[in-house]
Amino acid sequence: MKTNTIRILIVEDDLDFCYLIKNTLSTLDGFSVLGECQDASHALALAMELQPDIVLMDLNLSSTDLDGIEAGRQIRLATDAKIIILTAFEDPEIVIDACVGSFASAYVFKSQFELLTDTIRNTACGSTPQKYLIHAAILSCLSPAEKSVFDLMLGKSVDLQSSSKTIANQKTSVLKKLGLKSQKELVHIFSEKC
Repeated sequence: MKTNTIRILIVEDDLDFCYLIKNTLSTLDGFSVLGECQDASHALALAMELQPDIVLMDLNLSSTDLDGIEAGRQIRLATDAKIIILTAFEDPEIVIDACVGSFASAYVFKSQFELLTDTIRNTACGSTPQKYLIHAAILSCLSPAEKSVFDLMLGKSVDLQSSSKTIANQKTSVLKKLGLKSQKELVHIFSEKC
């Protein structure tokens, strides 16, 4: 984060809920709502234009089920914004899958709106318990050897006993399992920035 003000983009198709978010945040110091949109198709362009710190992403933006996942993923890959999933779904499997698929940093149930401002603050300023759990869920598809290669790809000091060909193959496997195209994308998503 570059300033003390947390810059926020709202992606939410429920206009009343969007108004509630904007109205709540406007009464508090340290928050700036940069913009809003109601659909996934405009979310990426607006995020790239506005460069928010946080994107509040509704999980279900249209009749297309859970289209907030792909929109959140695209925003994470293209910007430095952290994604907070907003959802009326309280099924743990749906929520965790959505967070994993979008590389989200946190989530808030719409029924627990009172947690939103603290979640935004905590997510914008560092790692949270939710972020660690989501991170662990994302990496759960990797074998122990692949997790070591993952750490190596992030620039961490790792003592690997494998051949360079095996390590190269594992790097490819890590990227494939995480749905990423390059080591640059992996570093962008998983390196610690605040």
